[in-house]
Amino acid sequence: MEIIELNKDNYSQLVQRRSLAKTDVLKRVAEIVDDIATNGDKSLIAYTEKFDGVKLDAKKLRLTEFEITQAARSVKPKIIEALKLASKRIRDYHERQKRSAWKFNNNGAELGLSITPLERVGVYVPGGRANYPSSVLMNVIPAQVAGVKEIALCCPPNADGNISAYVLAAAELLGVKEIYRIGGAQAIAALAYGTETIKKVDKITGPGNIYVTQAKKLVLGEVGIDMLAGPSEVVIIADEQANPAFIAADMLAQAEHDPMATAILVTTSRQIALEATAAIEDQLEHLNRRDIAAKSLQANGKAVIAKNLEAAIEFVKIGRAHV
Repeated sequence: MEIIELNKDNYSQLVQRRSLAKTDVLKRVAEIVDDIATNGDKSLIAYTEKFDGVKLDAKKLRLTEFEITQAARSVKPKIIEALKLASKRIRDYHERQKRSAWKFNNNGAELGLSITPLERVGVYVPGGRANYPSSVLMNVIPAQVAGVKEIALCCPPNADGNISAYVLAAAELLGVKEIYRIGGAQAIAALAYGTETIKKVDKITGPGNIYVTQAKKLVLGEVGIDMLAGPSEVVIIADEQANPAFIAADMLAQAEHDPMATAILVTTSRQIALEATAAIEDQLEHLNRRDIAAKSLQANGKAVIAKNLEAAIEFVKIGRAHV
């Protein structure tokens, strides 16, 4: 990871954000989206074989309730308990966000606000590099709290054509029964336009890689979306009293998500920068996803040394203005 002294000569370059919307990616995603919109299941199956290495037919796109239950039962009880606890906390939070309808009479005219939940929502759960049952909980629960009647979940299959048991355990816990073993831009297009097997949704939520994000951008207007999320990122401001091991762990927690993730340390202490860098190298050796994290840190990881905390904070604020 590169260590850089922040100064007037490199300030502008450091706060500039790299562009992720590469022309070749946009073109390829547009082709996929258009293909799915035109050809439905046929193209969906072809892309699943091409990108995921899994050959399916239309009947295998959707998981059966038996497959979901069997996978969920294979998950250790302590994991199920953790999912239940997280589920309760997430639901408690979102219940407090609910809005109520109201009306009043104003000189004979009745005015008010009507709250109507969406009929059908599609949830995308990543699955290419890791398992994300948390994405199931954080996207399905708000929809349930809002009163959405139908929730369809899509997740890329692994090499065996299956979906992570952890993801399916989270889905079963929440009562989600409509689950498809598809991923990438093709899954977003299928949810947005519908196919012979998958019914069109009103809104798509959930994170994904650059292909998923660009697909969501392209179908916006045809359906609603939650947001256009970029790769994982973290910026840590630390002075000389910070714990280098903690800094390293926080940076690696984001770097391991994606080779395009960004992890930046802004510190007032060169010694902390050196010790945090050494701690990262040490912790990398014990990280299951060390190859991904190493690529991320090599490409996008930095330790920036600022003259004081005020300069560090200003650097982060200006950098965010370029997001």
